[in-house]
Amino acid sequence: MAMSIGAFLVAGLAALSFVAPLHAQTALSPPVVFDHVRVFDGLGLTAPMNVLVEGNQIARISAEPITTTDQAIRISGEARTLMAGLIDAHWHTFMARPTMVMASTAPLTLITLMAGAEAEATLLRGFTSVRDLGSPSFGLKMAIDRGVVVGPRIWPSGAMISQSGGHGDFRMLHEVPATPDTLSYPERIGMSAIADSPDEVRKRTREQLLQGASQVKLTVGGGVSSPYGPIDTVQLSVPEIRAAVEAAANWGTYVTVHAYTPEAIRNAIEGGAKVIDHGQLADEATAKLMADNGTWWSLQPFLPDEMANAQPDAAGRAQAAEVRAGTDNAYRLAKQFGVKVAFGTDILFDGARAARQGAQLQTMTRWYTPAEVLRMATADNAALLALSDRRNPYPGKLGVVEVGALADLLLVDGDPIADISLLSDPSKNLLVIMKDGRVVKNALLAN
Repeated sequence: MAMSIGAFLVAGLAALSFVAPLHAQTALSPPVVFDHVRVFDGLGLTAPMNVLVEGNQIARISAEPITTTDQAIRISGEARTLMAGLIDAHWHTFMARPTMVMASTAPLTLITLMAGAEAEATLLRGFTSVRDLGSPSFGLKMAIDRGVVVGPRIWPSGAMISQSGGHGDFRMLHEVPATPDTLSYPERIGMSAIADSPDEVRKRTREQLLQGASQVKLTVGGGVSSPYGPIDTVQLSVPEIRAAVEAAANWGTYVTVHAYTPEAIRNAIEGGAKVIDHGQLADEATAKLMADNGTWWSLQPFLPDEMANAQPDAAGRAQAAEVRAGTDNAYRLAKQFGVKVAFGTDILFDGARAARQGAQLQTMTRWYTPAEVLRMATADNAALLALSDRRNPYPGKLGVVEVGALADLLLVDGDPIADISLLSDPSKNLLVIMKDGRVVKNALLAN
């Protein structure tokens, strides 16, 4: 029987309501009072204060005791540290826990369930928000926002957009040459999207946006883990980058790019990208160009240490060594020219290292003071997330403990400015974790 026009429209609207980007849904919860806490204000710790959370916002901060109704939850801070939830500006929700082989061959259902488990673990490490820079995370984000799964706020990019042979081209050699009617497995599941002209880039950008992307990621140069594109290659032309930037701007958001070399960074900035991810091989002229254009530099503390992403072959190890050798210089240049720097980890294919996500904050003290690191991982990263503008899935102020800000909060058992390694052991030292005004962990209940 033919479907009536009315039934067809109803079905279409129902489908749209399912796939459209969802804002976080906060159930009513009783007020929460943090009594006698020292607040991290971006510079240091305040004198003991009392903080009231109502709904999903911070309602009051007072040196005087706060009186509430009997239904309020009271948490005794005992002069411990209350700070905003941590933000990871470079995270891969679907690629943190599985091995590279699993991510390439296992059923998507398994990888999705692993991503859900990792999302809960991420939140319990104190990371209440992540900027996902390449994975099919739209459905997981919906599940978290609906309360089906526990996890952080996710700013999803969807598939990373790459040229043929670029950093995001994960095809097997037997799948080349491509045919117009055949997509590779990574393209079908939304891990990457291959585009080789401004029109194709524009189309793939719009496809991510229609699924709920808060920003769009392009790979404009090679990478350490690239199957084909060596790190020195320059990928996507300026017109191709500009096509994505224009499409994203029409939706009120921005383009971030994977790039390491000066050439790739310059092309990205000329094309209008607002964020450079990685960039460890930048030179002085490129760093100054970023500063002059107000471009964000989303750097990761890549070093030859136990937190380094493992490489399966000699070529990858050589490229990784080149990047790690450039890390010190990249942070030096960022500080020298006053580039806006974001903190991210980019942990790939290793659940054990993902579990030590917070340890990267201690690594950052190689270049910054603990207070600067904490501010970068909270207020500064929140400013980066706000670049999503009209596509921001969680309108409101994040990254600070201020009246009116969204209540993503951590109660730390100690002073993380004096000892930032406290955040390397969240199971022990994060006594209370709150996201969107709801307590997701309260270790003090057991005391």
